[in-house]
Amino acid sequence: MCDTVPSSDVRTTRVVSPEQLRDLLAETGAVVRPAVPLSELTTLRVGGPALVAECDSTDCLVATVRALDDAGVAVLLVAGGSNLLIDDAGFDGVVVRVRNTGVEFGTDSVLAEAGANWDELVAASVAAGFGGLECLSGIPGSVGATPVQNVGAYGVEVESLLRRVRLLDRVSGEVRWVEPAELGFGYRTSVLKHSDAAVVLAVEFRLDPTGTSAPLRYGELARVLGASEGETRPAAQVRAEVLRLRAGKGMVLDPADHDTWSAGSFFTNPVVGDDRLDQVLAAITAHLGEVSVPTYPAPSGTKFSAGWLIERAGFAKGFPGEHAPARLSTKHTLALTNRGAARAADIVELARTVRDGVRERFGIVLEPEPVTVGISL
Repeated sequence: MCDTVPSSDVRTTRVVSPEQLRDLLAETGAVVRPAVPLSELTTLRVGGPALVAECDSTDCLVATVRALDDAGVAVLLVAGGSNLLIDDAGFDGVVVRVRNTGVEFGTDSVLAEAGANWDELVAASVAAGFGGLECLSGIPGSVGATPVQNVGAYGVEVESLLRRVRLLDRVSGEVRWVEPAELGFGYRTSVLKHSDAAVVLAVEFRLDPTGTSAPLRYGELARVLGASEGETRPAAQVRAEVLRLRAGKGMVLDPADHDTWSAGSFFTNPVVGDDRLDQVLAAITAHLGEVSVPTYPAPSGTKFSAGWLIERAGFAKGFPGEHAPARLSTKHTLALTNRGAARAADIVELARTVRDGVRERFGIVLEPEPVTVGISL
C-alpha cells in the first residue's frame, strides 16, 4: 500500500564514479550496501540490484539526499517497500533507505518520523489509549508514505487525520513544516505522489485522547461491529475487526502466505465522469445483463469498485492458474501476487491482461496504485 516515492530528476543526472560516490556517501553518515537485490526491500519481492544507502536518522536522510542531488545522482527513496514495482534490471542510481523511526505522543497527537512502520504506529496509538488511526490498521509500509498517496481504508483517509507534514524541498534544500491544505489531496493521491520535488521527513497526526474510533463510514466494518454508519466504537475493538477483515482478504503481511506477497490493492477504484456514466453502465448491462452495480459518489463523478469490475470481466481469484508465477490473490482479485518465483515482468504481464480485459468489456481504464520504477504498464 504505502511507501515513499521514486525521485530522480531534481538535478540533471551525471555520471559519478564508484569512488566518488563512496566518498560522497561517507560524509553523510549513510551505511552503504552495494548491489542489493531490491526484491529484498519490497513486499512484491521483485526488483533487480542497486546500491543502497541506509539512513537511520533524519539528519542523515537530509544530508544524503542533498549530497546526491548536488552531485546529479539519480535517487530512489524506499522505506517499507509496500507500494513499489521495480524493474528486473534494478535501479541505476542510489536507493536511499528511509529508516528514521522516532515516535512521540502528545496529549492529542502523535509525531512520527517518515521511516516508522505504519501499523506499528497504529498499534502503539491504540495501546496508548488514543483513537483515530484504527481504521487504517494492517496497512503495510511507512509513516512517510501515508500523505504521499493519501492512504485510506474502511472509510478513513489520512487527509482527515493530518496536522502537518515536515518536508525537505529538493530544489531549495529547505526543511519546513507544511499544512494539509498545501498538499492537494485527492483519492489516493497528493501533490507529493509521482513527484520528486520533496521528501517527507515526519508527519504529525491528530488523535482522540478518549480512545474513541473515528466515525464508522464503511458498511462492512460497521456491520461486523454491530454499529450504524456514523457511530463510533472503542478504537481497540475497531482495530481488531479491521485486522480480521484485512487478513481474510490477504491484506496483512505474512511471509508464509503468498497471497500477501503483493502491493496491496494494485488498481485504484476508477471514477467515471458524468459525461461517460451512461455509456459505462450500458456496457456493463450489455455484458452482464441487468445487475446491481456497486457505485459510490465521488467529487468528480461516480466511483466504481475495481475488484467488482475485475471479477465481472472474467478474472477469478487465482487467475491465471496455479502454475503461473504471478496470479491474482486467491482471497481478493484486487491484489496481484508473487507466488514465490515471479519477476517484475510477470507482474506487469498480469497487470496488463487484467487492465486490458476490463477496458475491452466495460470501457473503464484501471489505473495502477503502486509506483513503478523502470517500468511502464
